[in-house]
Amino acid sequence: MKNKENGGYAGSTVISVLLHVALLGGLLWGADLTKVSQQPVGQNIEAVVIDPSVVSEQARKIRQQRDEAKRQEDDRLRRLEQQADLLEKQREQDEKRLRELRAEKLTAEKEAREAETERKRIDEARKKEAEEQRKAEEATRIAKEKSAAAEAERQRQVTEQRKAEEAAKKAEADRQRAEQERQQAEAERERKLAEKKQAEEEARKAEEARQQKLAEQKKAEEAARKAEAARVEAERKAAEAKRKQAEQEAALNELFSGLESESESRDSARGRQVASEVGQWSSRYVSIIQQNWRVDSSMDGQKCRLNLRLAPDGLVIDVRTLSGNDALCRSAKASVFKINKFPMPADSDVVAKLRDLNLNFER
Repeated sequence: MKNKENGGYAGSTVISVLLHVALLGGLLWGADLTKVSQQPVGQNIEAVVIDPSVVSEQARKIRQQRDEAKRQEDDRLRRLEQQADLLEKQREQDEKRLRELRAEKLTAEKEAREAETERKRIDEARKKEAEEQRKAEEATRIAKEKSAAAEAERQRQVTEQRKAEEAAKKAEADRQRAEQERQQAEAERERKLAEKKQAEEEARKAEEARQQKLAEQKKAEEAARKAEAARVEAERKAAEAKRKQAEQEAALNELFSGLESESESRDSARGRQVASEVGQWSSRYVSIIQQNWRVDSSMDGQKCRLNLRLAPDGLVIDVRTLSGNDALCRSAKASVFKINKFPMPADSDVVAKLRDLNLNFER
């Protein structure tokens, strides 16, 4: 920049010198010179006289013009230098501002990148926090559901336990009552057995008395036969009595033979009828028990055999496992105790068979 200014200053100086030379030439050319007519050679010579004041004035003007030109040139150069300084300062300011703008741009870009990174991190953190909150809420919901289910299960178990305890108490009361009835029935049976024994003893004594009377009668007949007169009559009466007795015995034998045949036939048909009804009631009991028991797939293909002891009214006195799968038998026994009392037929012979009953179960 300084070289350009120096080059301009030198050029301006040269131009100024040339202008001054041209101005001086013009002044000399236009000066007020006194002309004399030229004479031919050998004639008079005309002389030119220059007025010194005019030359001095022209020189002064030239100096003034030169000074003015120099001043103007100096002013122009000063203005150029001021403009150059201003332009340099402006350039430096612009470069500084440009550097600052670039630095601000880089800072802004860095801050923007950092802000974008922070925004992404915050978004990720928010997403993670939202996901964790969702998982926490889901876990809370599941925990509440499990807690509610556990509480419901606990309440159900408490209810079932209470029902089982009540059923056990009732079963124990029924068992005690059934045991009392059994003891009463056993006492009644023993009383009847004692009465039967007493009756048999009385019958035996009656038979002995009858035999004794027969012996005495024979003695009387023997005494009667000793008498001649009484012998004939006694023989006739004896013969008549024997005939009648034979007829009666024949009739009785025929009657007893018919009664025995009828009794045997009736007993056989009755036995078949009782056995058939016992089988029907046994199947009915098995169906009732199966409707109330709880089974699962682990019991498939398993078998169980139970012995039931019932009171005359169908109340369960005792249940014993005879054979089979333990789980299936436990389930069947629980069902029996849950039923507690079975229906009984009106036929006492069938009831007697049902009071001690073996039942088969199969899955």
